Amino acid sequence: MRRRNRGRKLDGFLLLDKRSGISSNQALQEVRRLFNAAKAGHTGSLDPLATGLLPICFGQATRLSAFLLDTSKAYQVDIRLGRTTTTGDTEGEILEQKPVPVLDESALKPVLSALTGSISQVPPMYSALKQNGVRLYELARKGIEVERKPRTITIYDLEFLACSGDLLSLRVSCSKGTYIRTLAESIGEAIGCGAHIDSLRRTGVGQFRIENSWTVQGLETIVSEDRESVCLLPIDQAVGEWPRLELSAESAWSASLGQSVLAPEKSVQGWVRMYTPDSHFLGMGEVLPDNRIAPRKLFLRSTGAGQ
Repeated sequence: MRRRNRGRKLDGFLLLDKRSGISSNQALQEVRRLFNAAKAGHTGSLDPLATGLLPICFGQATRLSAFLLDTSKAYQVDIRLGRTTTTGDTEGEILEQKPVPVLDESALKPVLSALTGSISQVPPMYSALKQNGVRLYELARKGIEVERKPRTITIYDLEFLACSGDLLSLRVSCSKGTYIRTLAESIGEAIGCGAHIDSLRRTGVGQFRIENSWTVQGLETIVSEDRESVCLLPIDQAVGEWPRLELSAESAWSASLGQSVLAPEKSVQGWVRMYTPDSHFLGMGEVLPDNRIAPRKLFLRSTGAGQ
């Protein structure tokens, strides 16, 4: 019996520019097949309608995906005013239409200011959240609506870009768990005319920006030319926002065995990146109140993830 090809071992991650019309999982599988990777995952879903930044993790890097899930996000969104839909975007049926008042940046400033900061959001029915093991969007497609608990999210910045007729363009910086379609509906409600998303592009995930991402077509060229190293990033760059601590050789050895070690200096409590004296990435540790570092996620040298 012929042995099934399970793919090759590959460690690292890349920044994908997802195209519109496919799910995040479909985009992931395209990239996984392209690289013939044994193990891969993405770090936070984008709606099929949306385009933009979708970090893809390979091999050992998948163990750090939760860190990217927890980071801030940035989007550019075009909002269609004067119309609400069943899905909060262009794909749904029209629920209501209202005239759109004449708007400019000064008229919109109070609306955007009121929606900046810590606010409460009710997740939309057309979302990937689960209720009793079933995705909400699956229930919504059957005409079933269930109660959703409000969530506290943070809008760090709402930047006005343009407003022409019934189309409003914004740049959004927000915390994890923010639903941009719900934000668009809130803006429409505040204006008094209703609104839905016309287009959505994710431009940032934590420290990473869309300018450094690759389309599938670009990746196909890279792979065909055997230049994969051009687009693959070391796994420790996925957690580059967290503080870096260099351990002594003795402490690094103990930490590699899973033993807690004394932090080399007074450190802020929480997650830190641990490195050996020769800049090898050991993994992620947690600084405890007694200033000791408890290793949480350790990596073998074979991952080649130093920086």
